[in-house]
Amino acid sequence: MSSGSSPQEAGPIAALAATHGLSLPARLEAILYLKGRPLSLAELADIAGIDRSEAELALITLMADYAHRDTALEIHQEGPRYSLQLRSSLADLVQDLLPVDLSTAALRTLATIALKKRILQSDLVELRGSGAYDHIKELLAQDFIERKRQSDGRSFWLSLSEKFHRTFAIRPEDVAKPPRPAPDRTDIPS
Repeated sequence: MSSGSSPQEAGPIAALAATHGLSLPARLEAILYLKGRPLSLAELADIAGIDRSEAELALITLMADYAHRDTALEIHQEGPRYSLQLRSSLADLVQDLLPVDLSTAALRTLATIALKKRILQSDLVELRGSGAYDHIKELLAQDFIERKRQSDGRSFWLSLSEKFHRTFAIRPEDVAKPPRPAPDRTDIPS
């Protein structure tokens, strides 16, 4: 935070920290917890109202603290982003406590949406049949997908929600088009 700005100007987290005496690592922990999604160092710094180098040092401190704590949580780094999550070694416990309660047909519809990343509801119904309307209701009710009205049509765009990515431990960038087949050896000049 620059020396001329007040905690209130830096944002609600900085103001909260100033009034409750939270350390900088504790502020970053609160931000990661409250956001519930991976954040870049720049996003953390911006939300906390500090510069990037301060955020980096506080994050290193927080990660070291979690590494030495006997806790179910960890600071997870994935590429340039960081998140507060349940330790991966507890995945079996999560499956036992929070099983996914979806019909096989709804799971297949969800898999179709995941493969396409984003699909028009009308196209999905064409692919999966009219039962897809019920699957979509079920997936929306359990917050596995998001639906937004098409700007220039009557259908809806369907896409995966944050809950889908958390539940199935699939990163958005892992849901990609299938790889292209390798070229035929006869096509390669000798």
